[in-house]
Amino acid sequence: MRLTNFSDYSIRVLLYLTIHNEKLIQIQEIADAYSISKNHLMKIIYQLGKQGYIETIRGRNGGIRLAKQPDEINLGALIRDTEEDFNVVECFSKDHNTCPIASICTLKGVLNQALAAFFQVLDGYTLQDVSENKIDLSLLLK
Repeated sequence: MRLTNFSDYSIRVLLYLTIHNEKLIQIQEIADAYSISKNHLMKIIYQLGKQGYIETIRGRNGGIRLAKQPDEINLGALIRDTEEDFNVVECFSKDHNTCPIASICTLKGVLNQALAAFFQVLDGYTLQDVSENKIDLSLLLK
């Protein structure tokens, strides 16, 4: 399984906010730190705000910050909230399955177990867990 850029960038935004939790952060600051388009980040920020992960403060001295504590943000839940579908293969899709052997194939069950294991691992970690690194991430994000 491969995560979309949307999920990847969502995690990066939340990590940045975790590391720099002492102040409100401007979107441009995150865009510069990760070399990501500000316009693309604005869509991600909007969605993360709508889902309750971040708080946006408007105005001249505004910015964004985490709406929850990092240990309250579960990675499995975050990925479920940021990915549109988990159709590992075509037969996972009810609307677009044209596989002629889908009714007798057992591969779907195996891949379903793998997907469940993927989320079982992610469900065991929070944003706090992955922000506690042996290297100082804030040094990399200046």
